[in-house]
Amino acid sequence: MATFSFTYKEQQIAYEVVGEGKALVMLHGWGSSRRVMMPIAKSLAHLRSCYVLDLPGFGESPEPPEAWTIDDYADAVEAFISMLPDDHIDVLVHSFGGRIILKLLNRPKGKQIIQKVLITGGAGMKPKRSFKYYIRKYTAKILKAPFLILPGTLRDKALNWLRSTDLWKSLGSSDYSQLSGVMRETFVKSVTEYLEPCLPGIEHETLLLWGRNDEATPMYQAERIEKGIKNSALVVIEDAGHYAFLDKPKQFAAIAEAFFEPSGNSK
Repeated sequence: MATFSFTYKEQQIAYEVVGEGKALVMLHGWGSSRRVMMPIAKSLAHLRSCYVLDLPGFGESPEPPEAWTIDDYADAVEAFISMLPDDHIDVLVHSFGGRIILKLLNRPKGKQIIQKVLITGGAGMKPKRSFKYYIRKYTAKILKAPFLILPGTLRDKALNWLRSTDLWKSLGSSDYSQLSGVMRETFVKSVTEYLEPCLPGIEHETLLLWGRNDEATPMYQAERIEKGIKNSALVVIEDAGHYAFLDKPKQFAAIAEAFFEPSGNSK
């Protein structure tokens, strides 16, 4: 196992490599890092050379200089896979990594290089919203309204003060309230882009491996992805949540091994 750093447009991206064989690129979820993905990487190391990335802003990869979109992350991952020695690779992605891969699979490079795709707890589908969500949303709009009529500099200072209050933080998601600066803007840009339009353009062999009790990306979202990607199959792991590969590591690894088994790959 070795740790490396890749530079993309002056952005440092840390990653580890474990195992031997065809490349398997692994992308973690929001607020996570490569450390969370390493147990499953080690489980697959006898089949693949697992390249486990710290996405910019997470783990040992510094924040980007300005707020990134999902496309910016896809650009960085595309640059990374382009430098790999393999003509074809597979991918295993979790949560936020799922947003990135849905974008990348629609690009010429993604269609050319990527073969098998395993998505677990993948994000990017428009969520069903509760009544409580809309109360928070419109309360936030009401709180902001008086500040929006102020001149530019005063408005910015006032809004920054508002965002620092406990009341404002209570209206946001736990992910949002823990963020600031570049990563807060990046989070907003990511979660407000819905990726259903990406699904019909994906022709890769795709396994959706989901925890039955996933509350972050519920089963209806997995079913929507399965319906949208024509060459996909959904497998559900009982008594597992959003981190199915940590909740049921042996079962998850066995299913992933069967999917990535070398005899099933075309070269």
